[in-house]
Amino acid sequence: MPATHYMALLLALLVLTLAGVVLGGHRRREREQREHLRELREREEKLRLALWASSEYYWQYDLERRELESIRIEPGRKDDLNLRIDLDADHQIHPDDLPLVLDRLRAYVRGDAPMFLSEHRVQDGTDGWRWMRARGRAVSRNDAGRITRIAGTARDVSAHREHERERRIATEVMHNMAEAVVVIDDEFRYVMVNPAFTRMSGYELAEVVGNDASLTNSDQHDAAFYAQSRAAMLEQGHWAGEMWQRRKDGREFLCAMQSNAINEPGSPHRLFVLVATDITDRRRIEQELRYLANYDTLTNLPNRTLLAERLSRAIVRARRQGSCVALLFLDLDRFKDINDSLGHATGDRILRMAAQRLQRAVGPSHTVARIGGDEFTVVLEDLAHAGEADTCAQRVIDAFDEPLLIDERHEIAITPSIGISLYPDHAQVPTDLLKHADTAMYQAKAAGRHTFLRYTESMDSSTRQRAGLIASLRRAIERNELRLVYQPQLSLADGGIRCVEALLRWYSTEHGEVSPVQFIPLAEESGMIVGIGEWVLREACNTLADWQRAGLPGVTMAVNVSATQLLHSDLPRAVERILRETGIDPGQLELELTESVLMAKAGLAAERLQFFRRIGVSIAVDDFGTGYSSLAYLRRLPITTLKIDKAFIDDLGRPGDNEDAAITTTIIAMARSLGLGVVAEGVETAEQLAFLRQHRCDMVQGYWLSKPLPAEQCLAFMLEWPGLPGLAPRATAADARHPAP
Repeated sequence: MPATHYMALLLALLVLTLAGVVLGGHRRREREQREHLRELREREEKLRLALWASSEYYWQYDLERRELESIRIEPGRKDDLNLRIDLDADHQIHPDDLPLVLDRLRAYVRGDAPMFLSEHRVQDGTDGWRWMRARGRAVSRNDAGRITRIAGTARDVSAHREHERERRIATEVMHNMAEAVVVIDDEFRYVMVNPAFTRMSGYELAEVVGNDASLTNSDQHDAAFYAQSRAAMLEQGHWAGEMWQRRKDGREFLCAMQSNAINEPGSPHRLFVLVATDITDRRRIEQELRYLANYDTLTNLPNRTLLAERLSRAIVRARRQGSCVALLFLDLDRFKDINDSLGHATGDRILRMAAQRLQRAVGPSHTVARIGGDEFTVVLEDLAHAGEADTCAQRVIDAFDEPLLIDERHEIAITPSIGISLYPDHAQVPTDLLKHADTAMYQAKAAGRHTFLRYTESMDSSTRQRAGLIASLRRAIERNELRLVYQPQLSLADGGIRCVEALLRWYSTEHGEVSPVQFIPLAEESGMIVGIGEWVLREACNTLADWQRAGLPGVTMAVNVSATQLLHSDLPRAVERILRETGIDPGQLELELTESVLMAKAGLAAERLQFFRRIGVSIAVDDFGTGYSSLAYLRRLPITTLKIDKAFIDDLGRPGDNEDAAITTTIIAMARSLGLGVVAEGVETAEQLAFLRQHRCDMVQGYWLSKPLPAEQCLAFMLEWPGLPGLAPRATAADARHPAP
């Protein structure tokens, strides 16, 4: 074969070889490109999946154009993940967060921070705000090396922040709670405790975590108690009750505890949250209050409340067993005198010693109670007959025959008076037994003291009558049973009538005419005197106003005031109000008070009387001479008038009556020296009048002038009064014209 052919063949083979090499390289490059594209697609899918799974999105921010481009991954209709690209030239950041975002962006651009990192609020498209956490780095720079574009990822952390906020609040609440909070697992090991637990138990968190909760168990409960509480927590998911616990230092305390089960986050196991409050002090206070409610703190004996409870139980048992119960009501004779003379401290010691002696006399099996002051009671149960109560009462009286020894130096002789009532003979309920025993005790005192009496129905007649009067008196004003009568007072200087005293009368529909001597003390004891006294004051002022309109000028109205009104009511305000409502000038009102009222609480009495004098109301001392008759208190009190008691007037003018005459003239002279007016009460004869006029008494009041009269008759009497020529007696004429009511 020619050489040229070989050369051509060789050239062709070389071309084919080169073509094969080129074709192979092209195919290899195609395979590599396909593989690279496949890897890019896989990486893109992984990136999409990662962004979607992490709930983050990709963003890039152009610092020169200030445009924010965001790429979000959203699930498609099938299993594909689609890209959503948004371009925002007006990216809205919350005004409160914008300064901080700009500061962090500038710090990164300057190179002061390794990356841009910020957590801030952006608009969510519905006029609301959502929290975003963004991080990014530079992806583009200009020729000068300045950053022109930043890219990174961002995530919506609104829910996370809200959860974190709730967690922080819960943590703060737990740490600041006054109650101890303990978290234990389902094997009852400590997981978490708050500072209150440390304060309560003395154990720090590190000392208890992982340990069994029995670390603080107390010996006050047995093991079964703790086992039952744990079983209830496991089975029911909760437990509440009181539990004794032991502190680290060994002291024990009582807890009010409540536990509830919760699911442990991220675990199938449960946790138990225990909230405990130390109630040791509260329980102690409750016990003290219970003691104070049932026992007398001075003698440590049961008080009235516990007596009623025990007496009720005794009656129930006696009714069931057919036995007898006796109640002894004991009062120490003249204890008030001893208390006042020796002082209250000594009086308290005597009461304690008397309580001990009484308890020894009746024995520990019977209830001895102090119900107030120097009053004691004894409940005797399971008596076969009433004579056993008498025997016990005599034993108590005998026990007090020996004087009480005070400070091993002073002997105090004190005796009891005892009243006895029996179940079922005298009463069926505790209150009636107590009332009847009290009644019998007062009868024993009336019989001479230092004795005992058993209750009888006859003892109750006076008590029932008294109770009936009190009940009727309560309805007297609304029934219009009270009325006033008026007794004039005559001026011996000019013969005119210058004052009228208002006197209270009561005609009861049940009891007929009731004497003031009977019903006024009852009104004072029951407190009704305040309402009745205000009615009297208003009625008297209204009557005086009516008289003034009828043409009677210059007369003063005198109204009696009790101790209760003056010291225990707002009498000054009542007087002001009534004077204002009736239009009476204060100078036409005179308040009459007895010496005992003025001296009961001299300081308070003086203060209130000063008020009356400041507004112009006069003050008279009624029944003067029968009480203290102290010149010192007369000088201190702002009184204007003394009224000489009728007891000193009765025998004036009779032969041999030197004592009453001396007392009367002394009172008149003393009043004149103090600048006070003098009124003589109970003037009934011309001889009495002549004596008083001779000794320059200012005014007289009594039957010689007139008996107490109803308002209209008293007005007519005063309008017809001609004066006092010759001081002729007018009692007979007045009685003829105005018979006594």
